[in-house]
Formats: sequence, structure tokens, C-alpha cells
Amino acid sequence: MAEVDKEKCVGCGACVQTCPEGAVTIGEDGKAKVDQEKCKNCGRCVEVCPMQAITKTEEEATEENE
Repeated sequence: MAEVDKEKCVGCGACVQTCPEGAVTIGEDGKAKVDQEKCKNCGRCVEVCPMQAITKTEEEATEENE
């Protein structure tokens, strides 16, 4: 699934606005967080993040290639 690098995230909310599943929210710490139960791994949040703070985990990338 998608993973947020809290060091890079500036809490701009671009990922929240683009997620069709509502899986991404801004937490109390002001950083994005991904609800893995809701995430469908579409990658939209990864594409729109201006800070490149969201990535797909290696496990996800492997599953996509199968």
C-alpha cells in the first residue's frame, strides 16, 4: 500500500483531495496518513504529492508485476 514519509510531508492535502477512496487524511500531527483498509493502491496520491512524500511499498510493487 501507500506509505507516507513523515519527514517529507508538509501536510498540504493534495493527496487527500485526489484519493477516490477517502483513504488519505491529515492526522493530528499535520501529516498525511493512509488508511490501509481503504487504500486500493491506485497511486493517485503518489502522483500528486509535490514533496514526493508518498510511495508504494516494495511489497505492492512486486504484486503489481505478477
